[in-house]
Amino acid sequence: MSIRMEKPWQELNTENINPLQGQLGVYQIANAEKEIISINYTGGRSLFGLRGDLLDLLEKNPAGAVYFRYEVNMQYMTRHEELLMIHVADFGSLPPGNQKTRKRKLGTLSID
Repeated sequence: MSIRMEKPWQELNTENINPLQGQLGVYQIANAEKEIISINYTGGRSLFGLRGDLLDLLEKNPAGAVYFRYEVNMQYMTRHEELLMIHVADFGSLPPGNQKTRKRKLGTLSID
């Protein structure tokens, strides 16, 4: 079992978002080349869970957002941190969408 999120990418559109339920979890946003541009989480204060957050994201239409994938996870904060650490270990930096919003220091993850 990999610690990376390996679910298939889905197009960021209402047809793919509407079936989601109001659950907590994490999600990744990617550009047309399926390069991760942002890693986010849906927490207990989010209205309508993953569906609500992704519909809000679609409405704001961030530059380059074409695909998404998600995981339902009650430990969303821990999983979010883990996904960010994996991205740094793989690519040497945070995704572009997380670079300005990251306030806390990340731990270091060694992946072999």
